[in-house]
Amino acid sequence: MTESPPVWPDATRAGAFSAWLQAHAPDHGLLPDTVRPASADASFRRYFRVLTAGGGSCIIMDAPPAQEDCAPFVKVAELMADAGLNAPRVLAWDRAQGFMLLSDLGARTMLEVIEQQPDAKRTERAYTLYREAVDALVTWQRASRPDVLPPYDDALLSRELALFPDWYVEKHRGIPIDGALRGKLDGLFAQIKDSNLNSLGGARVYVHRDFMPRNLMVPESGEPGLGVLDFQDAVYGPISYDIASLLRDAFISWPEDFVLEITVRYWEQARKAGLPVGDDFGEFYRAVEWMGLQRHLKILGIFARLTLRDGKPKYLADTPRFITYARSTCARYRALGPLMVLLDEIEGNETRVGYTF
Repeated sequence: MTESPPVWPDATRAGAFSAWLQAHAPDHGLLPDTVRPASADASFRRYFRVLTAGGGSCIIMDAPPAQEDCAPFVKVAELMADAGLNAPRVLAWDRAQGFMLLSDLGARTMLEVIEQQPDAKRTERAYTLYREAVDALVTWQRASRPDVLPPYDDALLSRELALFPDWYVEKHRGIPIDGALRGKLDGLFAQIKDSNLNSLGGARVYVHRDFMPRNLMVPESGEPGLGVLDFQDAVYGPISYDIASLLRDAFISWPEDFVLEITVRYWEQARKAGLPVGDDFGEFYRAVEWMGLQRHLKILGIFARLTLRDGKPKYLADTPRFITYARSTCARYRALGPLMVLLDEIEGNETRVGYTF
């Protein structure tokens, strides 16, 4: 917990928060003077940690209702609890004001724990944590039911892919999307969407959509498994999405043999659990790579938008990681060769294979 109390740019919201906190403090044993920032994310949400009289702590979500709808968070938190996952419990929620009191899953993310390991122990510790993450993912997917979460359909995939040309290419890189380039992108995007929607027989499960080490919390000794956070955008969609998200992360990269080993472990566990991952690992891995490619392009657009629209430039520092991910996938599939050429042109790199538009 940091030393300084939270800063409120808006005095009116600061007053509303203080009144809300004072009203809920007696029922939950909260100590209002101990409120400190816990974390922030790429949205308008902020999180605070507050100590309790019993020696524990809770998390407070500050989500201005004009920018954030907390109803999906509450719904998915209940779904995760019903599935047996270690997700935050909603202890109190003021929907009108956008304040929520949550159980605290701890202060150590999976990413932080891995990065804090000495070099000799880092990969070993990572294997253990990624295996636990796979366990949590299979548990989540086994609970899947249709018509509960919004569909991850062609319309949503199209909106996400559009972030790449609109924000990364045109606004960030300053490259006009003219008719010819738009046509090429539309053709490539159609292939990517077709793969993501129809591979593995169109298998659908619950999709977290940001299932990565920064959103997984490592519990204290003796407590339940990895905690799961930042799930409010969950949908019902391709089974390949969350494993691609886990292993092709925004903030940490792994060698191909590590990625393959964990992906194989997931595939084997998913098959034993009766999940629709197919009997051919090669086919499954192709689906994961193509799903990951869609995610890489989307995130490039999101990171550019965070910088240009929202004034959060730190995310752009990680764009080279996603260009590398995307290039690596394109290099393995001839149909994606033209996209690799385009990526190299955008980044000012020389394409080292013989693909052309």
